[in-house]
Amino acid sequence: MTLGAGLFLGFIILQRLSELVIAKRNTARLLERGAYEVGASHYPVMVAMHSAWIACLVFAGYSETVSLGWLVLFALLQVFRVWILATLGPRWTTRVIVLEEPLVVRGPFRYLSHPNYMLVVAEIIVAPMVLGLVWVAVLFTVLNAAMLWVRIGVENKALAGLRNVARDGR
Repeated sequence: MTLGAGLFLGFIILQRLSELVIAKRNTARLLERGAYEVGASHYPVMVAMHSAWIACLVFAGYSETVSLGWLVLFALLQVFRVWILATLGPRWTTRVIVLEEPLVVRGPFRYLSHPNYMLVVAEIIVAPMVLGLVWVAVLFTVLNAAMLWVRIGVENKALAGLRNVARDGR
């Protein structure tokens, strides 16, 4: 394993595992506040897809040289990630959780409907490119597009009423 690839892959694994811990805690707290989950049936497929993406990065990229340009782009995406997570705070989770409160409309949500999904699309392309794994970027971009088609549809349907409340001020 090259040092650069090992550090990069270790970062991704540590980041994703820590996010799962945060998401689990936030989900539990939201459910305690009366929120509810929708679209749970697609969640295991999404987790499997992201796990397979990481496995491909590790097994195909462990001995690759890190591309500095792609790494800089990946680092910029992490700034966007922190902005998204900080904006959502305790409402951030990896599941579709509906809380009968107005939607967050500040930070990146002021400009984009689904900034987190845009970030993930970019990461699924950029992270493999850091290691020169074009085939991983292409394969998982296609798989992620199918997953997002399902997930965004579920989320938009679940949150439609809340968007109307926020727009009408009721």
